[in-house]
Amino acid sequence: MRYFFSFLRRYLPPYKSKVVITLLCNIASAVFSVVSVALLIPILEIIFQQDSEVTTLLPWTLDSKVVINNFYYYVTSVKVTYGPGYALLFSGLFMIIATMLKCGMAYAASYSNVGLRNNMVRDIRREIFAKIVSLPVGFFSNERKGDIMQRATGDVAEVENSVMASLDMFVKNPVLIIVYIASMFYISLELTVFAFVMLPIAGSLIGRVGKSLKRQSSEGQAKMGLLLGILEETIGGLRVVKAFNAEKHIVDHYSKETQSYCNIAKRLSRRRDLAHPMSEFLGTIVVIMVVWFGGTLILGGSGTLFFSDSDNALTVAKFLAYLGIFYQVINPAKNFSSAYYNIQKGMAAMERIDKILLADDHIFENADGTPIKHLQSGIEYRNVTFSYNGEIDVLKNVSLKVPKGKMIALVGQSGSGKSTFVDLLPRFWDIEKGEILIDGVNIKDYRLHDLRGLMGNVNQDALLFNDTIYNNIAFGVDNVTQEDVERAARIANAHDFILAQPEGYQTNVGDRGSKLSGGQRQRISIARAVLRNPDILILDEATSALDTESERLVQDALEKLLVGRTSLVIAHRLSTIRNADMICVFHEGRIVEVGTHDELVALGGYYKKLHDMQAL
Repeated sequence: MRYFFSFLRRYLPPYKSKVVITLLCNIASAVFSVVSVALLIPILEIIFQQDSEVTTLLPWTLDSKVVINNFYYYVTSVKVTYGPGYALLFSGLFMIIATMLKCGMAYAASYSNVGLRNNMVRDIRREIFAKIVSLPVGFFSNERKGDIMQRATGDVAEVENSVMASLDMFVKNPVLIIVYIASMFYISLELTVFAFVMLPIAGSLIGRVGKSLKRQSSEGQAKMGLLLGILEETIGGLRVVKAFNAEKHIVDHYSKETQSYCNIAKRLSRRRDLAHPMSEFLGTIVVIMVVWFGGTLILGGSGTLFFSDSDNALTVAKFLAYLGIFYQVINPAKNFSSAYYNIQKGMAAMERIDKILLADDHIFENADGTPIKHLQSGIEYRNVTFSYNGEIDVLKNVSLKVPKGKMIALVGQSGSGKSTFVDLLPRFWDIEKGEILIDGVNIKDYRLHDLRGLMGNVNQDALLFNDTIYNNIAFGVDNVTQEDVERAARIANAHDFILAQPEGYQTNVGDRGSKLSGGQRQRISIARAVLRNPDILILDEATSALDTESERLVQDALEKLLVGRTSLVIAHRLSTIRNADMICVFHEGRIVEVGTHDELVALGGYYKKLHDMQAL
């Protein structure tokens, strides 16, 4: 439960006013509930003809004895004047009013609690999404996408259904129980003490059943994350599945994991469903024991074990009212046991969510970072060494100067470190040894937002969002106009094919741009970079996956984009970087050759081999 209270400390403070309102309404509801049940006493006394007439009206005070005396005075007056039937009606009218006020206050408490519950769930959803967006790229290389989606959706829903539903327990049930128990003590100290000897025994038996619920719930949420991961991978790789006739294999694999989840869910549901019948059964035992003990007090003659004063004697009417109040305690007490199960289940989901929310963000930003708006002199990699998760070094003591306005091409075999080299510049990863400087200042000393604002990216896989062409081009840029977007599209050789679309710039591109060809997606990606107008441009094999015609159009667009910009261009096709100001050849994490195209061909090294292979 400590984790649950820690959870409340994190998300409850902004809504203290709602908690206070809910608490006050619950107190009022509990008081009126006791009053409505207590009004049974004069009604029962009239029916059993056990009531004693009160003929003296005392001055009104907050003393309970005065209030009871005066109420009995008015009941006596009605009874003497109009008869017992009207006295019953008089008492019943007050009981109706008390019940109406009780129900009204209960609804007001629930009304306030709904806002509290839904606002807290909204905050969790916002926080987990913001955290996912802010986490470094490296975090997701060790996590399954499906499991992350499950934590952001299914686990949050579990917290909403389990934990948030149990918030009512903490702002309602304690109040009800305290008021009810105080009333029970007022009616009969002996009976209440006896009841409290029985209730902990029943509670301990209920608590034992739920010990393993949290562990099983965590297993279930993890398995659902695995299922979502399989589903996401299958949809994304459906062409491969069909091409290799692997439908049966993938279905069998999914069916096996689904059966495993089904088994966990059945165990979890059976244990959870045991809470209500067990608490009801144990509650019945407690009630019977209380009835037995109360009956012995009444049948014993004195009606009390500790008091000789007849005012404190337990009468039949008081005992029946006591049972009515005790019954009111049973439901909140049973809700405690059910809420305990729900909290254990919900906290297992919250722990999975916290693996994201509390994940270390290894990209630390200096709170007093230096602002930067434009590149002034250039970029320098100085003795940079880097490895993923402390494993084999991908870059080994790499140094390179990139003057402002120059196009630097990076070539080499796959896995030689080119993509890692450019990913370090916007701090998708942070280096372990060496430093990267922009205008002579370490990039870690700049504001992260400003640093990335200097750069534009065009990658081999042009990622478009399931939105309109217009919004994809304008993505991440504020206060743009239609003319700005069209100008960027013209530079990217995309304007004409966009106008040919059914709704022009307002055409939806589909999931990941699936309604467009590869060349069209790439040109929209270039238009997005053009609109941003970055000082530094990073191109990662932007034309390698295109056909010859599309490559020509994209290459023309890139040439317009590169004019006057500082650019890092990763290329496998050497023909696209012949005019680069400098070409760097990567081999096994090192830069082994640097020069222009003609210089490197004349050198006869790695670049010459690559050139001859492509020429062949």
